[in-house]
Amino acid sequence: MRNISDIIEQYLKNILHGSPDGSVEIGRNELAEQFQCVPSQINYVISTRFSLEKGYIVESKRGGGGYVRIRKIEIPGGGVLSYIFNTVRDAISQDAAEGLIMQLLESGHIDERIAKALTAAVSRESLRINLPHRDRVRAQLLKNMLVALLSHDNQP
Repeated sequence: MRNISDIIEQYLKNILHGSPDGSVEIGRNELAEQFQCVPSQINYVISTRFSLEKGYIVESKRGGGGYVRIRKIEIPGGGVLSYIFNTVRDAISQDAAEGLIMQLLESGHIDERIAKALTAAVSRESLRINLPHRDRVRAQLLKNMLVALLSHDNQP
C-alpha cells in the first residue's frame, strides 16, 4: 500500500499534467483536509517531491488566503543539451542528478532503461570517492553520458 505522501504527490502531478499552463495553485489547509492529514504533511510533500532539482518551481504565500503554486519546468526540445549544461555545471549532488534524470524521462528525452542506468552510474555507491570530488566527477560523468546519448538521437 502506498503512503499518504505518495498519494498526495500523484494527485498533484495528475493536476499538473491536466493543467493547460503547467501549473497548479492549491491551499495547504484545503489539501490537508481533503487527504485528512496535517498541513505540515503537505509542506513535506511539496518540499521533497517538487523541488527545483526535480523540475518544479514552487511559490508560496502564507497567511489567510495563502496558497502554494507549483509549476513544472519544461525542458526545451531543441535546447536540451544547453539545459543540461546550465543545470549540471561543474558539480551536482546525487539528488539533483536524479531529479534531472527524472525530468529527462518525463519529457521523453530518455527511456526508463536509460534512466535506470544513468541513476546507477551517478549514485554514491558507484562513485566511492569523497565529497566534493564525488559531485564534480558525477557532473562530468552525467554530462558526458547525456551528450553521447542525446547527440546520437539528433543525428540523421
